[in-house]
Formats: sequence, C-alpha cells, structure tokens
Amino acid sequence: MKPTLTHRSLIAALAVFSAAFATSAKDQHSKVTEPTEAPAILATMQSELDRSMAGYSKADPPVYFISYTIADREYAEVSGSNGALLSSTENHARWLEVQTRVGSFKQDNTHKLGDRQPSWTSPGTATILADDLPVLSREIWRETDKQYRAASQALIKVKTSQQVQVQTAEGAAPDFSAEAPRTYTGPHVEMRVDRAPWEARVRKYTTAFSQSPAVLNSIVTFTALAANQYEVTSEGSKIAFGQIHYRLELYVQSKAPDGMDINRYNNFDWLTPKDAPDDKTVLEHIQTMIQETEALDKAPLVDPYAGPALLTGRAAAVFFHEVFGHRSEGFRQKDINEGQTFTSKIGEQILPDFLSIKDDPTESVFGGQMLLGNYLYDDEGVKAESVQLVDHGVLKTFLMSRSPLVDIPHSNGHGRRQLGFVPVARQGNLIVSSTNAVSNEQLRAKLIELVKAQGKPFGLLIDDIAGGFTFTGRGQPQAFQVLPLVVYKVFPDGRPDQLVRGVDIVGTPLVSLTKIVATGNKPEIFNGYCGAESGSVPVSAVAPAILISEMEVQKKETSTDRPPILPPPAHDPESQGQKQ
Repeated sequence: MKPTLTHRSLIAALAVFSAAFATSAKDQHSKVTEPTEAPAILATMQSELDRSMAGYSKADPPVYFISYTIADREYAEVSGSNGALLSSTENHARWLEVQTRVGSFKQDNTHKLGDRQPSWTSPGTATILADDLPVLSREIWRETDKQYRAASQALIKVKTSQQVQVQTAEGAAPDFSAEAPRTYTGPHVEMRVDRAPWEARVRKYTTAFSQSPAVLNSIVTFTALAANQYEVTSEGSKIAFGQIHYRLELYVQSKAPDGMDINRYNNFDWLTPKDAPDDKTVLEHIQTMIQETEALDKAPLVDPYAGPALLTGRAAAVFFHEVFGHRSEGFRQKDINEGQTFTSKIGEQILPDFLSIKDDPTESVFGGQMLLGNYLYDDEGVKAESVQLVDHGVLKTFLMSRSPLVDIPHSNGHGRRQLGFVPVARQGNLIVSSTNAVSNEQLRAKLIELVKAQGKPFGLLIDDIAGGFTFTGRGQPQAFQVLPLVVYKVFPDGRPDQLVRGVDIVGTPLVSLTKIVATGNKPEIFNGYCGAESGSVPVSAVAPAILISEMEVQKKETSTDRPPILPPPAHDPESQGQKQ
C-alpha cells in the first residue's frame, strides 16, 4: 500500500468524502444549536438496534456486535478557472453505515485472510434526508439484514482458512476490542451559503493569476461542509455531534522551457466565518505564488545528490508524517503483508533523544492556526486521545483503532475513515517537539558547517512541499518520497542561495530518522489530506525545521511536452496589435 499526503482535497461524491472546507463571514450563514436533549434520530436508531440485537444474537451464527452510523452532510462548492466560473453547486445527503460482527471479539468475520482485504470493505448506503423516523427504521432494517448475510458468509471463509494458513503472533491478536460505552450529545450545525459573492471572488482570483504570461492554468475552489454524525452501538454508546469546516484552495500550473510541469498551491482553512480570509490577504498570496512560479520556470535543474539538507517546518512536518507516522499505525503491525518497520521496537530508541512525537486529535488550534486533523470521536465511536508515540527518541506505543494488538488491547481513538470505507488506525494531528532547538539562523549556520565538513559544493534548503507518499508493504522497498516545491542551493562560500527545481526527497525510514542532528525553534503546520487503506482523511502535521546530516534527492518525474508555442492571447503583442 502507498499512503499519500497532499494539500488538495479529493472531492468526489458527497457520500464518500470526509474533509474540511471553506466560506466567508459576509457570504454565508451558519447555525450551531446547543443540545437540550438527545435528537429523535438517535432514539430511532437505538430502538432499531435493540430490536436487531434481540433477533440476530439468536441467529446462526449469532451477532455479537452491531453499530449504526448516520452521517448528514450539507455541502456547497464554487470553482473557477482563468477568470471564468467552472461550477457552482449545493448538495445535501445522508449516508447510513451498518456494521454487524459475527463470531467473537477473538475472531470474527472481518479477520484478514492472507493478502486479501477484509470482506467488509464498502459498508453503507445513501438514505432518506427527511426525519421520517418510520421510514428510517425500515432503511436500517434492510441494511442490517444485508450486512448480516455478508458477515455470515465471510465468517465461513475465515474459519476454513484457519486450517491451511499459518498465524503470526500479532496476526493471532483479537479481531475487535471491547470498549467502554460513551454517551455524548454535541451541537447540531446548519449552514446556508450565498454562492453568488463567491462566484465573483473566484473569477477575481483566477483573473489575478492570468496577469502573468507564465501561468498556463489557474483554479480556485471554495467549499463549505456542515456535517452532523449520529452513532449507536450494541455496547451502549450513543453519540451525536456536528461541525462546520471551511476551505479555500488556490492552484496554479506552469511549464518550464524543458517541459517540466511547475505547480504552486496554497489553501486557507477555518472553522468560523469571522476567520475567513479577506480579498487583500488572498490576493497577496496569489502575487507570491505568481512570483515563485515565474522564478521556478527559469530555475536550473539539480542533479541527484546526497548531502546535508535543511527542511523548513512545513517540509519537516510532511517528512515525519510519511517516514514515521504511517509506520506507527497499529493495524500495520498485525498484517503479515506489511513491512512492520517498528512492530518489535517498543521501548527502543528509533529517533535522536532530543525528539518526541505525539498525535493529538483533541487539539483544534496550534499557534493560532487551525488543525485539520481535529475531531472529538473517531469513526468507531471512541473518544479521541492524545497519544505519546515517541518520548525522547524512544518508541512508546502505536496509534490504535478497535483492531487490537497482543500487547495493546484497546483503541486510543484513532480509528478513521472516509465514508464508505472501513475504519483503521490513522494519524490525526502529528506533533513533533525538540529539546535541541536553535534559531533558524543558527540552524542555517549548522547546515553550512556540515557542508564544509563533508566537502560538498552546496547543501539544500527545502522551503515548501507539495506532499509525499510512502511504501509500507512487505513486497516493496521500505522507502518514502517527499515532493518539494521550492528548493534552494546553499553555498558554503557565502554566495546567495540559488533557487533550483527538479528534485524529490527519497530514503528509507530507519536510516533517515537517525540522520536528524538539530531542529529549529519555530514549529510550522501542514494541513492536508492523507489517502490510505480507509480512504482520504483530513490530517495535520506540526514540526520545527530539521537539519539532516545526509539526505538523498533524485530527479523529479517530468514531461517532454514543450510549453505552448504561442503566449496566452492577453500577453501576445501581435494579437493585441491586431485588436487595436
């Protein structure tokens, strides 16, 4: 499997997204209603759950666990390109998920068979929008019967496979964890978006991009999501809560003379309308993106290199997400097809002793900036927890869903998924801290010292990042790749830094993590979307700048297509002359 981290959201059908999006204080209305009692929809779900458990627990094979989840999503999107409107839409949908488990906590129908995925891979169905409770009960009844039949068939395959397959120690861990029931009723949210002002704004923003002849294409997307979730389980949990997320995305494409694609991206995320960016702020970011795009078009290429490198905070955050974060996800430790890099290393030092890492989805803000990976309860109804993964370089534990390990029998609230996928252990807000922190100026001086000591002609400064991916499967190299956008050569003789392009960071985790020699003292945030086994989920990574004594970069994938033969019409002197 190749988990990936990107800036950009993967906006598909409403039924299969779980992301955070954007709108404006002037152009939208949101309503947050504090609860006075549990919503009626939750009572209906509980009533049908009681009826189902009474019946299916006596069936053959008997059900030992059932959960019902309804996700209600109001969604709006406005997208523009090159000064024109592409789309302007609204939607409202509900998605019903029914999980039925037959067998026992020790072994049930979800047990993974060899290299095949579990049978429960696409749960759920679209359901009614209105609070017509008798009709909703019927929908739940039909879906429960469907899922029970599928679970029963899957359990037969699981039991048969045990006769011919060898079980590893972690593979023999229970399939599901018993958790204490939770009761929580949070706010109910609603939103009403006036899309017309945003239609004008996306035209304005993409027109601003078109002022540069280097810009081949620009896309600006405004999106808003109000999500309410309801969940009941046969263990006694009853959970209801809602949240509104907002996002604005800016994307520009160019092409260098040698055919390499040049992409720049920026985004704004916020939780309340008052924090929406104004035109002045957005247009300033657009000008910066244009200047960087024009400079990258002219920047020289870098050949493959191994030597000292300095990653600024956002780049370092992506580095830790890819190199460490995915390998700390608990379900990977029990899958024989995974590389299991850290499975047997709890209590061992895997990082320099000045580094510590936690994953804390309970934090919504860091340094005044929104964290995209914030949530109250995970997608298995377990309360989110702050988890200390590494303490002064020593691995302490893993991120856990309700798929337990032999020595970690319970979830720590990290079971996450995109709608329509099975929850597995995933990152939320990965936060790196350091006790060997110096100013960024001192960190740069240390980079130059390393360059001189190693006799290298230059070091690299990685200043911005698009995302990255990593291979975690046993059948592939245990390698990662991080995709820089803005890279500088730093020379030891005092020459000005030189902007370059055409490189990707590559390496293997066990070696790369030990090469970190110092960090900066100003943490930075990367908000993005991580795609892996349970779909695309919003995440954040927070880290200070890091100095790496030896890092390898390879040539970036490129295109052989030349740039357009003619300039854009608005920047063609001959075209303008003919019009005059």
